[in-house]
Amino acid sequence: MRSFVAEPMQFGKLFLAGDAAHIVPPTGAKGLNLAVADVRVLARALGEYYTNQKTELLARYSEICLRRVWKVQRFSWWMTSLLHRFANDSPFDQRRQIAELDYVTSSRAAAQTLAENYVGLPMEG
Repeated sequence: MRSFVAEPMQFGKLFLAGDAAHIVPPTGAKGLNLAVADVRVLARALGEYYTNQKTELLARYSEICLRRVWKVQRFSWWMTSLLHRFANDSPFDQRRQIAELDYVTSSRAAAQTLAENYVGLPMEG
């Protein structure tokens, strides 16, 4: 499972979005949602620039997007490690994985955290 993040997500007038800026494992099905979130932030920033000549959101594009990107990277890795077995896992790792699955299925707080991250984090910017 491959993960990648380009930092920053802009260079001068070049703005990266979606797979050009980041790749997440498919486990949490977050790639398309993350790309749409990038485009939403960029569209608002461009709208502010062309309507009001304000550059603040353009200047903060990378900062705003990367906060979400790293949260999604964390979630995707967590889901991958929760749902997949790895060849190098020790018996200790396997028991820890089972304990994590048990926690997620028996704790309201853990289930709520899973749901919030799976359905989608609130939009920023």
